[in-house]
Amino acid sequence: MEREKALALVKDHLTDHRYEHTIGVMETAIALAKQYGADVKKAETAAIFHDYAKFRSNDEMKQIIIEQNMTKELLIHSPELWHAPVGAYLVEKEAGINDAEVLDAIRYHTSGRENMTLLDKVIYVADYIEPGRIFPGADEVRELAKNDLNKALIVSMKNTILFLLKKNQAIYPETLQSYNFLVFEEKGGTLY
Repeated sequence: MEREKALALVKDHLTDHRYEHTIGVMETAIALAKQYGADVKKAETAAIFHDYAKFRSNDEMKQIIIEQNMTKELLIHSPELWHAPVGAYLVEKEAGINDAEVLDAIRYHTSGRENMTLLDKVIYVADYIEPGRIFPGADEVRELAKNDLNKALIVSMKNTILFLLKKNQAIYPETLQSYNFLVFEEKGGTLY
């Protein structure tokens, strides 16, 4: 799908602020894809659609999770997680995007997963560091992303986990598995 058509499609589903965020994620994802050798067109598409379901109602997202037999584990965690897997489903259904790698990058942009693809990593980090993101830790991850995408990913996940812990919120198991996998990989296959 061409960029302008995709942007027009998502704009109808986002607030103005979230649309600006999406543009920032798109531009950041394109830059990271070029830098690290990911497919630029796939990065652009996944970035444009990554928040496609962000403003769907919790009831609609819950219904889709149940009807599409997505992991029920989602339902006991924050609805903030739901828009990613629900978004992947809706992007395929409503926008006709059927590239599995693009859909997975959308699906896992909030949780991560074990053995993330390069595209998964690009979208996760781009969502975290796009220029409109101003919060503690964002600048550190931006700096790391200039030289080491994996380190940027590890620190962004660690920051997210710490943020949730400070708010006394449960951590989605797939996020912990993803973080542990990345740390294990970074240490050359050993945790100690």
